[in-house]
Amino acid sequence: MPVVEPLADIRQVDIWNWSLEIPASEDVLSGASLSQDELARAQRFVKPRDARRYMAGRAGLRSILGDYLGIAPEDVRFSYTEFGKPHLDTTEECPLEFNLSHSADQALLAVSRHFAVGVDVEEIKPIAEDVAGHFFSAAECTELRAYPTDEHMAAFYRCWTRKEAFVKAHGAGLSLALDCFDVSLSASPQQILRRLDPAVGAAQDWMIMNIDVAEGFCAAVAVLTFGQNVHLRHCGDWRARPRIASIT
Repeated sequence: MPVVEPLADIRQVDIWNWSLEIPASEDVLSGASLSQDELARAQRFVKPRDARRYMAGRAGLRSILGDYLGIAPEDVRFSYTEFGKPHLDTTEECPLEFNLSHSADQALLAVSRHFAVGVDVEEIKPIAEDVAGHFFSAAECTELRAYPTDEHMAAFYRCWTRKEAFVKAHGAGLSLALDCFDVSLSASPQQILRRLDPAVGAAQDWMIMNIDVAEGFCAAVAVLTFGQNVHLRHCGDWRARPRIASIT
């Protein structure tokens, strides 16, 4: 098992990114570390490829969190909030905050010792319907329409992943109105969260950042920073010792 360097700095958020295309011969697909609920869910997938990807994602999540906690992957226990957001079922005074996302063959995980986090990764592919009109705010739809045709899809996915990451970090699920906040669609990392309804919180308490992932995908992370300067530590694939590079 790879050794994970501890989250000694509470202002640090670790980012893990790995491929879900794992050879069927690998031990992670044996299901040894998964719970009975996870194994039952894997069996409900119609396509074997989707089942393998799901198991590879859960095995990675358990291995990484188990390494931080110093326990075996199969001993990691999860609970869920009333809105369905998972968290560690532990008596630790400062439990780890984490969030997992996956799309096609890519998985993305954020881990923090102190801050609520949310991540989203999406495969960039054509959208068949007016998704933006249903899920983006009026300001975001206006900004999206201003992009030329050849930049439209990239702008759409920047908006989508940033909004999804924020919703997941906030933790209120579908009860959070998607038009109560605006994000930038620009590729620039500056001022991504442009507006937040005061009833939801203060925009300056949040940070939304771009995440570099595999070509053909778009990703973002949202962190409830309370105004602190948070930095990311990119850890790579959980099956290899982390290659760490800090970004401030």
